[in-house]
Amino acid sequence: MLVASSTARLLIAGQAPGTRVHASGRPFTDPSGERLRAWMGISSEVFYDAARVAIAPMGFCFPGLDAKGGDKPPRRECAQAWRSELIAAMPQVELVLAIGSYAQAWHLGALRQPTLTQTVADWARIFHQTNRPKVLPLPHPSWRNSGWLKRNSWFETELLPVLRNEVRRLI
Repeated sequence: MLVASSTARLLIAGQAPGTRVHASGRPFTDPSGERLRAWMGISSEVFYDAARVAIAPMGFCFPGLDAKGGDKPPRRECAQAWRSELIAAMPQVELVLAIGSYAQAWHLGALRQPTLTQTVADWARIFHQTNRPKVLPLPHPSWRNSGWLKRNSWFETELLPVLRNEVRRLI
């Protein structure tokens, strides 16, 4: 599920593969991937071009389902074991899309707010305060977050235009 690159200036930091992605062996080959590509304003061909887009989840394996049918969190030891080295090996990355609270916790540290909503709502400050790489926090593009997207219309009107401009600039 890892797409490392020595040339990509954009890194997608997700959570861990879900059941469909685990079965396909390719990241974001599910409806959440379709939504993420729409948010970014790019085609599948561009999204899966490793020369332009790197993808590094917080965990490489499907963590299983919780009691409500959602994915369990990625295993903590995964990112601790390899993430720092991987990120250091891609110094050309200029923007990290930190998707979900696990990626945000790792990439934002003290800049992260108490909740995902607060963190994503604080995107402009985070974007301007992070250095190379810049970080944009995003909710997970899962269908489970459709209600969140409806309640937070600023995401589409304020954050997505910046995201699309940055993606165009970098790819």
